Amino acid sequence: MKNLMDISAMLKLKEKGMSNRAIAKTLGVDKKTVNKYWNQYKSNFEKLETTNNSTEIIKIQEDIVSKPRYNSENRVRRKITPEFLNALKLIIEDEENKEKVLGTNKQALTKKQIYELLKKQGFTVSYSSVVLEMKRMKSSGNECFIRQDYNYGDRLEYDFGEVKLIINGILKKYYIAVISSPASNFRWCYLYTNSKKDVFLDSHVKFFKMIGGVWKEVVYDNMRNVVSKFIGKNEKELNEDLVKMSIYYGFDINVTNAFSGNEKGYVEGSVKYLRNQIFAENYKFPTEESAIEYMESQLIKLNENSKIEEEKKQLKTVRPPLELAEIRQSFVNKYSFVQIDNNFYSVPEYLVGLKVTSKIYYNKILIYSNNEFVCEHKKIDGEKKISADIRHYLKTLIFKPGALKNSYVLKSNPKLKTIFDKYYNNNPKKFIDIIEKNKEKNNEELEKILITNCGNLVENKRYTNNINNLTRTQTSMYNQIMIGVNK
Repeated sequence: MKNLMDISAMLKLKEKGMSNRAIAKTLGVDKKTVNKYWNQYKSNFEKLETTNNSTEIIKIQEDIVSKPRYNSENRVRRKITPEFLNALKLIIEDEENKEKVLGTNKQALTKKQIYELLKKQGFTVSYSSVVLEMKRMKSSGNECFIRQDYNYGDRLEYDFGEVKLIINGILKKYYIAVISSPASNFRWCYLYTNSKKDVFLDSHVKFFKMIGGVWKEVVYDNMRNVVSKFIGKNEKELNEDLVKMSIYYGFDINVTNAFSGNEKGYVEGSVKYLRNQIFAENYKFPTEESAIEYMESQLIKLNENSKIEEEKKQLKTVRPPLELAEIRQSFVNKYSFVQIDNNFYSVPEYLVGLKVTSKIYYNKILIYSNNEFVCEHKKIDGEKKISADIRHYLKTLIFKPGALKNSYVLKSNPKLKTIFDKYYNNNPKKFIDIIEKNKEKNNEELEKILITNCGNLVENKRYTNNINNLTRTQTSMYNQIMIGVNK
């Protein structure tokens, strides 16, 4: 079917006196096609000249300027097979199940993605047919984003978006910090557990380090991390930490007007685009780390056609990554813990009663004593929680092995606790000795070594059986006593 532009070209050339054959050769169409549309055109104008009926005139005018239409009343739909309809129905049902699991979300597959999935399954139905069948199965809507034009290195846009993932079977809400360059069509994001200030600043540092350059201007909306408070109708007081970062990296801060997301429409679209392209089809992961690895691999693919390498040539040279850690000093209590933000983190027991220095990042805490690195903890979300490392208590446990069984430091590590209960319950000294000899190993390596060296597995089973037999004997004796009493 020809579009209006094609038909317009035919009619204009015909009015200039060109023959049907010449027009067909010029435009690469069939001579009969030229003749068809020219005759329709003449016929409509002849009708227009012979009627005074306003309703009929409107109808004729609509026929003249409307898009060409096929009469499809009797068309046989060869590619819309029962197999195709069933495959489409399964995809839509899966999307509905996803919505039930994730709740209201913006990770639904787009019509284009559904079309591509059907193509992968071997169906050759056109995109328009897929959309039509989807409309018949459910209601749907489209969003439109207007892209603007900028010079390389001029403008960067920033925004946050929510994403729901299932990590190890548990539904969790995450945030993606999205940074986009409209000039080069480059999009980047990073996954965080919150959208607080330290995360907001960290995403900038990560991005500038990864790109190796800085834009002249970064555009934000009126999020709390950007605007500390509004002064009057138009004046805004910017977040001091963001101002410091802009001074260090040398970019200007541009804040949009309130409720004017269209002023940074590219990144608004990028949030939806990245969330959808990365996490619409895949939203279940064994760990948070695997979700981030998947996200980064998808970003590489999505940016293959961007012009970022050309834009890099126009960027300002980036400075070394800005240090974002908050520095605090605190005393180690008698349980060998330091308190940070109402949570507790263990340190080696020799530091009890001394002062240590902590460098607090958005996702980790590094602890130092006399400028020497001591240990690292993953930062805890929430309050009144404890992060304990059994390696920090080995000296005491060697002299007090009986204290290990009910210690918090063992219970706080479920995997180690399971290994201890299963293999070392009656031999805590061996458990402590193995950890002491392998304390430089990471947790996964240490767990494997403990299982490999559990030479008392058989004895533990016997011990467990003995306990079970003793319990059954005691229960039997108790029943006999109660029976005697009843008599």
